[in-house]
Amino acid sequence: MRLEVEGTSVVFSGDLGRHDHPLLKARGTPPAADYVVCESTYGDREHPEPDVEHQPMAEAIGRTLARGGLVVIPAFAVDRTQLVLKVLVDLMRSGRIPEVPVVVDSPMALKALDVYRDESLGELREDVDVDDFTGMPELIEAATSQESRALNKRFDPMIIVASSGMVEGGRVLHHLVRLLPDARNTVILTGYQAAGTRGRSIEEGARSVKINGHYIRIRAEVVRDEEFSVHGDASDLLDWLRALGEEPETVFVTHGEKDVAHHFARRIAEELDWNAVVPRYGEVVSLIPGAADPDDLPPDVVDG
Repeated sequence: MRLEVEGTSVVFSGDLGRHDHPLLKARGTPPAADYVVCESTYGDREHPEPDVEHQPMAEAIGRTLARGGLVVIPAFAVDRTQLVLKVLVDLMRSGRIPEVPVVVDSPMALKALDVYRDESLGELREDVDVDDFTGMPELIEAATSQESRALNKRFDPMIIVASSGMVEGGRVLHHLVRLLPDARNTVILTGYQAAGTRGRSIEEGARSVKINGHYIRIRAEVVRDEEFSVHGDASDLLDWLRALGEEPETVFVTHGEKDVAHHFARRIAEELDWNAVVPRYGEVVSLIPGAADPDDLPPDVVDG
């Protein structure tokens, strides 16, 4: 997003995707601006490029189904769920995992799936077809809460994809209450787990997790598939900044854990030779030439 106020322009990166999204058309690049506010979620890392894609997920699903367990995949409703479905279709078609029912248990994810299915909207890449992420032997769409709860009565092998991705809310919670205590089951994490979230606790090996006021014992296997993120890594972020075409007066590095944000700001300074800073929480900065220094204004003026 690009804003211009009193002759000063600011570009906000928002959450930047990778340059080669596996489902959607390539992202655009806005015109240059005087200031840039850039996210830094993955500002200290590069995405893996394995020889065999999604091998941890394929192996985990195979182990789980062989021992009679169920697989639950917490996933963000928009984009991540659809990408998970595409990978599951690919794994089934190639024979790397058994053909079992796959459940999408998220009203928002199902609405997003309908958008992807509508070819008139032109969201998908030219080389991607709807069947690439829905063409599995049995796709169950749990639209209502009753359909979601009914899954708790099923013990046959299946894969449940449910929101939310960081296990902070949504229908995935009642599935985890049922499945986490049983060592036959598996939780596959497919996205970034922010500090302080249930997903981060599960990822880091917690023995129990608090859900709806009760501590649930974790005996299920926990697997992290690092390949799913379509969030831009450090190189993607730097490429996006370069593509702006002109050096801004300042790049404000935001939306990342503190150490990561500072790491990425240093990389901007070293590789692009641009002024990059990590603003403090609540800090006020003057962007308009000739405007008063916020540090010289009374607190009520700055806050107001």
